Amino acid sequence: MKIKCLIIDDEPLAINVIKSYLEPLENFEVIDTFSNPIEGLNFLKNNTVDVIFLDINMPVLDGINFIKSLENPPLLVITSAYSQFALETYELDVLDYLVKPIEFPRLMKTLNKISKRLENKGSSPQENSADNPFIFVKIDKKRMKKIFFNEILVIESLKDYLKINTTTGKYIIHSTLSDFTDLLPEKNFLRIHRSYTIAIDKIDAVEGNSIEIEGLRYVIGRSYIDHVKQRILNSSI
Repeated sequence: MKIKCLIIDDEPLAINVIKSYLEPLENFEVIDTFSNPIEGLNFLKNNTVDVIFLDINMPVLDGINFIKSLENPPLLVITSAYSQFALETYELDVLDYLVKPIEFPRLMKTLNKISKRLENKGSSPQENSADNPFIFVKIDKKRMKKIFFNEILVIESLKDYLKINTTTGKYIIHSTLSDFTDLLPEKNFLRIHRSYTIAIDKIDAVEGNSIEIEGLRYVIGRSYIDHVKQRILNSSI
């Protein structure tokens, strides 16, 4: 099953941008779109969705009052040309705030947040997600690759890109190491260098200021070494 998405925006072009990003993705489904927020509310009376992509400045009913009118809101992602409403909407427990024009790499981060939040709630439509959590990454223009957390060995920074080394293959994606590390479960992964995040359970050995994983050594950064060694000591017997 797919994650059901609803898009509400009074600008048809803005709807089409998000729709064009989502439609090729195998794990997301655009259920409907509305340029009139009242029609969106009527739709929600008889239909359920997992996430709403919602504009703020709309006639008749703005996005903030739209959210306040929902009794049991799904996940909410704001899509606005204005950043000044961010604080107010976060107080309404929105998942993310996207400032237009929306670029796909930024949206991808939001999509991973959506998958992770649904998974943590135990309501994710993805099969076996509770037993074997995963993340989707964009590896080319139209292809999203599912990567299971328990397959990741090392994530390596390549300036504006990352190389994700897994037990099943290597993948290059457009992201920063900080952003990607934030999406990973903290108890399982550890930033050891400005260029490396590693899976703690894949460590084969620690020697001096380096970590060995599958025969390769990764240097622990000077500013990370105390924290890294403390985390590893806490996992030792």
